[in-house]
Amino acid sequence: MSRIYLDHAATTPLRPEARGAMLRGFEMWANASSPHAEGRRSRAALEDARERVKTALGWDGEVIFTSGASEALVIGLSRAKVDRRIVSAVEHDAVFAAAPDAEPLPLALREPGSAQVDCEALERMLAEPRRAVVAVQAINSETGTVLLPYEGCPAVAMTREAGGLFLADCSQSAGKVPLPDADMIVVSAHKLGGPIGIGALLVRDFAMLDPVGGHERGYRRGTENLPAALGFAAALEAGGIETWPTSYPDRYEFRDLLQRHGEVLRLGPQCSHIVAVAHPRLSAAALLIRLDAMGFAVSAGSACSSGTLKRSRALESFRIREDVASRTIRISIGWNTTRRELESFAETWHELARERAA
Repeated sequence: MSRIYLDHAATTPLRPEARGAMLRGFEMWANASSPHAEGRRSRAALEDARERVKTALGWDGEVIFTSGASEALVIGLSRAKVDRRIVSAVEHDAVFAAAPDAEPLPLALREPGSAQVDCEALERMLAEPRRAVVAVQAINSETGTVLLPYEGCPAVAMTREAGGLFLADCSQSAGKVPLPDADMIVVSAHKLGGPIGIGALLVRDFAMLDPVGGHERGYRRGTENLPAALGFAAALEAGGIETWPTSYPDRYEFRDLLQRHGEVLRLGPQCSHIVAVAHPRLSAAALLIRLDAMGFAVSAGSACSSGTLKRSRALESFRIREDVASRTIRISIGWNTTRRELESFAETWHELARERAA
């Protein structure tokens, strides 16, 4: 049996279109900042890739190419022209690393299945006179919960009314669903079929950031990665979630199949490509070992923390009971996941559940 990869939220395979674009980029080896003809050729290709990324994402502001989402977060959070930082309690660890002094914004969990940013708490926090940048992820990487709607988000409006800036971490949503309204947006190429080692910070206006000199209009140091930028653009142009082999009905039917022998975490509006499910009996650690031996690649939580034994901070902030969190794994679907692969996993999941009854 060939292995089935269902850990696309950690990283997804490189799209063929991106691979081909990168190979062409390797032929343009000159530094894009060099003034000679070779350098000018590389610069033209880099700027073309930048415009293609903007067009594919529907973004009319600026694009700063980075080494990935983590660096984009550092630039957006540490160099924004603000006095304080507010981040939602369920953000990725990279957000807290980029803003260690951040004030945590709690979630509103007034009823089951209603996890959203606590706008009442945000209003109180924004009432302070110091200008703030507010960071909230579009989709939670561990549960698939949608925290930012694509339009009409009250948290964004409140932040702007208070004179602040809103940063959306779209690492799990960009290239799949429309971008939310925000002043800064973080994008990761390897989550959408592009290469590892490149991402972007989308910013409405460079004036929102303190420059540092160097490349990328003076907002990032380090030679630009032209082949990766070309692969990034090509991956976006290859198509979004509507082009995947698995349709929306397939993906939601998959959730229902898992729910028959487990507990699918539904913590508010859910995306269709990330599923968190708790096994009735087996621990997450045991499940990962068993499933890996049976040919399935899945994870428990975000990739940077799944190898640890500590409880997930995100699940704790979502107020998932500890006994449920300890049995929860994440299945994430990508651009090349087929319906048959999902059916095969569901069959195996049911087999593991039936072992309990036996």
